[in-house]
Amino acid sequence: MITHDDHTLLRRAIALAAKAKEGGDPPFGSLLAAPDGTVLAEEYNTTLTDRDITAHPELKLARWAARELDAATAAETTMYTSCEPCGMCAPVIRLAGLRRVVFALSGAQLLDIRPGSGKPPVPHDGPALLDEVRAVVEGYYR
Repeated sequence: MITHDDHTLLRRAIALAAKAKEGGDPPFGSLLAAPDGTVLAEEYNTTLTDRDITAHPELKLARWAARELDAATAAETTMYTSCEPCGMCAPVIRLAGLRRVVFALSGAQLLDIRPGSGKPPVPHDGPALLDEVRAVVEGYYR
């Protein structure tokens, strides 16, 4: 359930999105907050200015959380973001162990505003060489 406090932090994420847009980058912003609402870190999109297609604010914050927060703190942390995390960012947020994500604009709503990326899907082939790769991977995750 989204609360009044969530709205306050979402408004900050939206302000960060506006800052990205003012700088010539796509308009996305995010922040991480402790359970009491204290902002731990914030970022905005810099994919164009950094010339880095991975410079999404959600990804930058998830990486920061994994590096700077212990697992117990990360598990209590909420990410507030102007738009629902994309397919690249969502798994990284999960790996960082964050408790919750609250977003203002869904991915579907974003597509209504900005249809598609104009890039065709990349073909995938595989799996292949299962025995060879299994020999390398097996035993690592025990």
